[in-house]
Parts: sequence; C-alpha cells; structure tokens
Amino acid sequence: MKVELATVLILCSIICITKCSAFDPCASQPDDSDLNVIPIYGKCSPFNPRKTDSWENRVVNMASKDPARMKYLSTLVGQKTVSTAPIASGQAFNIGNYVVRVKIGTPGQLLFMVLDTSTDEAFVPCSGCTGCSSTTFSPKDSTSYGPLDCSVPQCGQVRGLSCPSTGSGACSFNQSYADSSFSATLVQDSLRLATDVIPNYSLGCINAISGASVPAQGLLGLGRGPLSLLSQSGSIYSGVFSYCLPSFKSYYFSGSLKLGPVGQPKSIRTTPLLHNPHRPSLYYVNFTGISVGRVLVPVPSELLAFKPEHGIRNHHRFGKQVTGPFSSLGAFDTCFVKTYETLAPEITLHFTGLDLKLPMENSLIHSSAGSLACLAMAAAPNNVNSVLNVIANYQQQNLRVLFDTVNNKVGIARELCN
Repeated sequence: MKVELATVLILCSIICITKCSAFDPCASQPDDSDLNVIPIYGKCSPFNPRKTDSWENRVVNMASKDPARMKYLSTLVGQKTVSTAPIASGQAFNIGNYVVRVKIGTPGQLLFMVLDTSTDEAFVPCSGCTGCSSTTFSPKDSTSYGPLDCSVPQCGQVRGLSCPSTGSGACSFNQSYADSSFSATLVQDSLRLATDVIPNYSLGCINAISGASVPAQGLLGLGRGPLSLLSQSGSIYSGVFSYCLPSFKSYYFSGSLKLGPVGQPKSIRTTPLLHNPHRPSLYYVNFTGISVGRVLVPVPSELLAFKPEHGIRNHHRFGKQVTGPFSSLGAFDTCFVKTYETLAPEITLHFTGLDLKLPMENSLIHSSAGSLACLAMAAAPNNVNSVLNVIANYQQQNLRVLFDTVNNKVGIARELCN
C-alpha cells in the first residue's frame, strides 16, 4: 500500500504585528503594514521569558511539547485505511450463497446478510415478520431507525412499489427473490460494514415472506442501481469494491469484501465493464469464448449475444476428453464417475483482454454421495425470457474479483482465501 507522508514545518513562534522604528526594533510601524515573526523566547516577545532560563533549557522545553503537537496534527490528516468485511460460505446457514457480517441500527444489531451483485436493495427480516426466521432486526431497539413514506425520492426507486394514489402513506413494496416473494416497507437506519458506518441507509424491512429462498437474515445488494451499497455510500468507496469468495466447503469467515480503492490489488488483469441500458443494475463483461483443455470450443461469436434462442453447450467437447458414460444430476447434464475426475480437462473462459483458467474446484461439482462428478455448468431454463450467460459464485471461488465502476473495468486474479 502506498503511503504518502506530509512533512509539516512547525514554527515554535508567535506572530505579532509590530511597528519597527530605527530606535526601537520591537516597536510597531505607523501604518501596520509589516507582519513580523517573533521568537517566543526572543527579546521582543511579550511573554517575558524567565531570564534564568538558558538557551539549552528553552530548546528542551519546546521539544517536550512536540509529541502533543504531533498528536494534534495527526488528527488533521485524513487517514485512508482498508475497509474489509469478512465473507463466509452460507453452509452454516444451509444456503448456497455467501454471507457477510453487517450491523444495522444504533446500537448495531448483527446480521449475516447474503451478498448479491444482481440486486440493488438491501432488505432484512424485521420483528413480527410472518414466515421469517427467528433472527430478525428490531426497529424499536434502534435509536437511528426511521420509516420512509411515499413522498421521499428513495421510494420511487424501489421495484414493486405499492403506494396510495393520494396522500403519503408508508413506502410499501412487494418483490420476488428466486422462487419466493416478500412484502416490506422502506426504512432508514445506520449500516455498519467493518469499521465504516453509513448513516440513513435506505433498506427494506420485511414483514412477510412466502417461500424458502429469501435469505434468512437479509440481503445486501451490490448492484449498480440507486439503492445499492455503492450508490448509498456516496464518495466513501469511490465506486470500487472487490471480493474473494472462499471455497463452498469452508465454514470460516476467511473471504473478504474490500470496499474502496485503497488496498485493492495493483497487478491484476482486467476486462471492460459494460453497460446494458435494459438492465442497468447488472455487471456485464464481453464473454468471447471458452476452451476445454487446449481446444477452443467452436462457438460463433454471435451466439454469445443476449438472445433467448442462443445457448452454449460445451459438454460434447468435454466428453471427448473424459471417459463416459455420462448422466444427469439435476440441472447438470455432464456427470461421470468420480474415478475419472483426474482426466477432466481444464476449462478456460475467454473475455476481452482476459483469460480465466478455472481451478478444478471451480469447474466440477460432486454429488452428495460423492460418487459422481459433474461439470459445474448448466443451460439456462427454457422459461427464461432473455438468456444471460451468468458466471456464478461457484466459478469465482478463491479469486479476487474487482469491480471499478468509475473506470469501467472488472479485474480477476487468483487468491486463496480458504
């Protein structure tokens, strides 16, 4: 980390306006035009230093005050520190996502919230919620909590808004998440990540859940929309964050969410971050191809566009290098006996200016019984209106993924954070 040091010159003197004359060097000038610097222990000092003090004692006396001056000066210098919040696999919570420690309210109430770069809003289960887990946020125990009504600008930025046509009622909304849905009201409270506190953070206070897919202790949206963490934190993080996701097998908070440009890796390969006006909250990169082993899968570039009739299947090329027969396991259609796992070829994802070679733990997933290994890639569901080629969190294990929304780039580098 580059540290810039500022050298401060301290003048152990006082500034007095004096009028100098030919006869009295300590006298003021008639027009008050001259500004003289007078040593505090000098002949013209108005503080009348003790005549018995030697010059050496005066220097020692001044030096004894230096630590206090340095301490004061240090409070005036804005110290840039690394804001890092620990990340863990959701195994301990029986979910397939990653969680981060967040404190909501004053005093802070600890919640393990799921990180999601495809969502803008943050939402937490609140006390009295129907269908929620036993761990909830208690608004009445927070001195910084406040509800928001339909008249505030933030309310108009929420999806699924349900406000009365007239009047200014509570800002209520309904949303779906995966195959579940929930209802909530928009509120404000302080949000703490690591040592950073973001006051007046707008988030959803869930009052009812239908289904089992909504994260039990809430979700923190890292998207690019107006209610996301990047937008609400303003200039604190300068539009930059990165994360390293530990292995799904890990139960420890060994991963990290780094917020802001300070402490981010300097030597990292990047690819342009693209913008889709139809889905402005999502992070897009230009996916140009995929290799299995040393063979580039022959997929025409136009098939990588965001069109519902297009998809990529590379299991035929994969199958030529691994002994079959193949079977299916849920959404994964290229599964084989684990015995042949050592023959599995390396998968490389190609992006503009960046090639990502997937470690084996990022490209193969195993059955619960452990007898099968499957290529950890699945075709998009047929009922999806607009197919997206999604690089999910399984492919991102033990990688540092950097998002720079100011310079419009995404960086990826290998980093073991198990």
